[in-house]
Amino acid sequence: MLINSLLLAGWATLAVASWDGNINYGSPSLGHAPLGINTDKVKRRMLQKRDGSYHHSSNITFTHGVASGDPYADSVILWTRASPVLENDRSNVTVEGLVPYFSHETEKYIKASKSPICLDWKMSSSQDMSGPVVSSGRAYTTSDIDYTVKVEADGLSPFTTYFYQFTVCDTNTTSPVGRTKTAPAENDDVSSVSLAVFSCANYPLGYFNAYGNAARKDSVDYVVHLGDYIYEDEVGVPGEDERAMVPAKEIVTLYDYRTRFAQYRSDEDLRLAHQVYPFITVWTMNNTEESFNEFGGISFDQRKMNAVRAYFEWMPLRQVDMDDNLRIWRSFKLGKLLDLVMLDTRSYDRSITRVGWNDEYVYEISNDAGRSIMGSHQENWFFRQLSESKERGTAWRVIGNQMIFSRIDRMGEDPDRKIPVDVDAWDGYVASRNRTLQHLYENGIDNTIMLAGDSHQNWVSDLVWLDEVEYDSITGSGAIGVEFAVTGTTSDGLDGPIAATEEISQNLVRDNAELLWQEGYYRGYTELHISKNKVEAQYWGCPTVETRNGFEISLANFTVAAGANHVARPIGGSIVEAGAIKEGQGEVRGTNVTKDTRTGEWSVHAFDKMFLEWAMEWTELLKIMANILVLLAFLELALCALLKSGPNGEDGLSPNDDYMQMALHHNEIKSFSRKRQSGSPVYTKGLSSSYFVNGGCIC
Repeated sequence: MLINSLLLAGWATLAVASWDGNINYGSPSLGHAPLGINTDKVKRRMLQKRDGSYHHSSNITFTHGVASGDPYADSVILWTRASPVLENDRSNVTVEGLVPYFSHETEKYIKASKSPICLDWKMSSSQDMSGPVVSSGRAYTTSDIDYTVKVEADGLSPFTTYFYQFTVCDTNTTSPVGRTKTAPAENDDVSSVSLAVFSCANYPLGYFNAYGNAARKDSVDYVVHLGDYIYEDEVGVPGEDERAMVPAKEIVTLYDYRTRFAQYRSDEDLRLAHQVYPFITVWTMNNTEESFNEFGGISFDQRKMNAVRAYFEWMPLRQVDMDDNLRIWRSFKLGKLLDLVMLDTRSYDRSITRVGWNDEYVYEISNDAGRSIMGSHQENWFFRQLSESKERGTAWRVIGNQMIFSRIDRMGEDPDRKIPVDVDAWDGYVASRNRTLQHLYENGIDNTIMLAGDSHQNWVSDLVWLDEVEYDSITGSGAIGVEFAVTGTTSDGLDGPIAATEEISQNLVRDNAELLWQEGYYRGYTELHISKNKVEAQYWGCPTVETRNGFEISLANFTVAAGANHVARPIGGSIVEAGAIKEGQGEVRGTNVTKDTRTGEWSVHAFDKMFLEWAMEWTELLKIMANILVLLAFLELALCALLKSGPNGEDGLSPNDDYMQMALHHNEIKSFSRKRQSGSPVYTKGLSSSYFVNGGCIC
């Protein structure tokens, strides 16, 4: 009895510092506490199973490096994973067979931790960690949170570079040394801030050279990631295909998501980027948000919880204070120089989007006043952020938005196309876009930079309220800001050789007044160098991701002068290296001159393959299969309508009738799983069983 009391006292002494110090035991949302891990239950389990020590310390390795993120002026989030096994935790794998209810004593589970893993962490201003310790602490981790550790280092100075390291308690086992940087204080007069902007990293298509290039150049302060950090699809056969996805399935369970995040963090270039830069991220869970009850499988709500839980465990982000649904939209004040507003335009309360074959319907209702790409709550918050930013005298407003904001009427090579390129983006939410532009124009909110990802291509546009404000594409007069949309890290864009993709780019630039430059061949990232007088955008392209290398090409450079609210003319300084530029504004030179970020040397290289070939063949097959399934879904609807028709056909319904449109409008088709291939959204079908009545038809 005395021994148990002493043990309990020991646990109580360490509770606050060691258990509560690890943010990952908490809920991804402060407003949803039940989504967190009950540490009291974990501690009781430890007392029952412990192997005689307060913590486990043998064979611990830092399996996936270190990371930092969500910088404030006085604090920053630090992350690592320290585990006795490389395998991820299967905490939600279903137990099969005759076993006690809720029993974890089965081979279907990885054994739950008998003792916690204890980590000490510290932060210093010196890279070798020999200087004074400015912040430190201790944290426990267990299999319950996949052996991840996430802590907040506080008491820091604004806009200051720090170094940090984790150590297994009472050992010499240490993590790599990470580097991070706090944000400027809200009212600090900051001369410059630089960002590297990334989006869309499809693991099997190629190596994450863009992450490594940005890290080795060491030319920015922070990384902004606009989504598609991981992909949820099944691609390839592990052990046979280079960089095949694991697990070898479309991921749905918590174990699946943990395993996929772990695979991504096994890439050395991504680990390096996390090690040297603090990340500011937003999720884009394409399959999750659109799958609902896929083929009668796991429910949408459970799948989303799994995705969010794993994202929270593996990413260096804070809990977001909230009062309704799961939220990742938030803002960062980086001195008086800029306010960074991160939006969620993919999963938070947005109105119905495309489901593979309803593009025309979505386009028809795109200007419905009730439609929103982000929900009314987030939209009102967004507008307040813009207004308050202007009121406090901030020089620039940078908006981390996931999808292309500007109007892109059609692919220029198809003059008969009646709808925009992508109604899944803001073109499908015209009313939302118009309200945003109206707020900017009517309140005189200038110096606005819109960022976008998702499309796997590069786009530079003036922000214009077309049809409402007179705009001169030659001078930029009439614009209220600029949009810099970035390509994918590895995800495929316009298929084909450079010449073919540039022809498409030329048509796009020709047919869209506000579109100044477009490029769809190269993978890469964009740097923003922000000062009081101007914003400079540098687009960098990877000539190939088929192999791991340090090569990159300077594709184009653009300037936005303070108060101008449009891209400076001549566009790109009159010369760009790839893509297409507005007629009369400059020339496309084309180049094979590349910089090797590993050596710093420039040289001429020619590459004829962008992606891993097997992965492209696999994705093309998936694309064909997805299109077949969509066609079958459409035929099923047509057959259903035919069977429902009366003797004279007067009661028949077609897929385009009001009945079907109403069903779509109310989001009653519960499960379409998106497959993004070749820069365009493609979908596979999985209909809710509630619709299969009257002989299997949706009636």
